[in-house]
Amino acid sequence: MSVAIRVIPCLDVDGGRVVKGVKFANLRDAGDPVELAQRYDRAGADELTFLDVTASSGNRQTTLDVVSATAGQVFIPLTVGGGVREVADVDTLLRCGADKASINTAAIARPAVIDEITQRFGSQVLVLSVDARRTRDGNTRSGFEVTTHGGRKGTGIDAIEWAREAAERGVGEILLNSIDADGTKEGFDLELIRLVRAAVKVPIIASGGAGKPEHFPPAVAAGANAVLAASIFHFGPDHAIADVKKAIRDAGYEVR
Repeated sequence: MSVAIRVIPCLDVDGGRVVKGVKFANLRDAGDPVELAQRYDRAGADELTFLDVTASSGNRQTTLDVVSATAGQVFIPLTVGGGVREVADVDTLLRCGADKASINTAAIARPAVIDEITQRFGSQVLVLSVDARRTRDGNTRSGFEVTTHGGRKGTGIDAIEWAREAAERGVGEILLNSIDADGTKEGFDLELIRLVRAAVKVPIIASGGAGKPEHFPPAVAAGANAVLAASIFHFGPDHAIADVKKAIRDAGYEVR
């Protein structure tokens, strides 16, 4: 039985405002997170992802008041990431109204935190965010490297092998962000999606590069179980979510 594809707008938040850049840089203001969340809820989004993009680089926690305000206004699942370092952080986010927590930098620094969080709350609560970029120096087997701190720091860790390890440790799904494609509006990195799909059985959320509805079905064909985007929803027409769902449905896939 096929599982319906989810369409997920992403709210990248910095200083209490939604921002969007290109390849994780040159951020511009996209609006108030609570207002955008309400808009996407009404427009038919299946879930929302809220990422505090400077929490790790600034060594601070996610902006909890904004999370609480957002969670209080939407009726669809909310995933929150940025500054998640330990079990207590996930507990705090869940108490603020989040349904799932996303972890990146802290899991690379100490992979055992994945085991600790999933043993406490269950796999369904934890999303691994993988910010991957292509490497040209041959230092990874797959040609893709994991980065941390909002794409600011390279790790030398193979992105595909890291996704496999995290899935084995128990993460519920993988949010796969292509830094090379991010904000370019030229389409998802299909090679990256295919490689991770071949390595893991957990659901994959494809992120980075969507610029028009036609870009989404190829990501699903490559192995994505959900598709996440920001620019096309923040700066596109109000009916963008419906258009994306129609494109996926017209390609022969079930959507929520």
